[in-house]
Amino acid sequence: MKAPAFPVIDFRAILLDFQNLNPKDVGAWPAAPRVTILLALFVAIMLAGWWFVWVDQLDMLEKKQQTELKLRDEFVAKKKEAVNLDLYVQQLNEIDRSFGALLKQLPNKAEVESLLVEINQAGMGRGLQFDLFKPGVEQVKDFYAELPINVRLTGSYHDFGAFAGDIGKLSRIVTLNNVSIVANPQAKDGSLVMDAVTKTFRYLDEEELAAKKKAAQAAKGAKK
Repeated sequence: MKAPAFPVIDFRAILLDFQNLNPKDVGAWPAAPRVTILLALFVAIMLAGWWFVWVDQLDMLEKKQQTELKLRDEFVAKKKEAVNLDLYVQQLNEIDRSFGALLKQLPNKAEVESLLVEINQAGMGRGLQFDLFKPGVEQVKDFYAELPINVRLTGSYHDFGAFAGDIGKLSRIVTLNNVSIVANPQAKDGSLVMDAVTKTFRYLDEEELAAKKKAAQAAKGAKK
């Protein structure tokens, strides 16, 4: 059985078809030139469409796809927040309770005086002698006020440590700062002198907070 014979292309004849073409009578052209012109027009139209229309549309499509991805990520993030909303509310309530517990450790105006008495009694209860107990100028912060107290006590090193421990056990927040301990030059019994700044804190009442806010707004308006 013989293999099917493929048609032989006569390239010389095709080249001859492209010679002596009359541009005013395209209908009389041979098939090869007409097909070539149609293909060239098709390619030219495709390139023109790509350059003038499709490029901008493809850029716009890419931007829309990026926007879609961004919106999808935002949707996933918001969905996670919605799913964990109860957990966030629970955590917020726990923070409020913790803050409330800390706030209770700050005395109000009426309780500061009794707290100063407690600090004094803590030192005397350890056998310490107060040579100085001088409250300083109160410093107002965001929602609380800080009251420094300069103290000078005479006693033993062990008693100083016990006094510091008693200060830390008070129901209200009291701190010891700028502690300096030196030998007592006026005694021969080996006693020491401790200078320190005891700081206690109190929360501002509603009237003080309102006045502080009003002053801040007035200062802000003066700057404008």
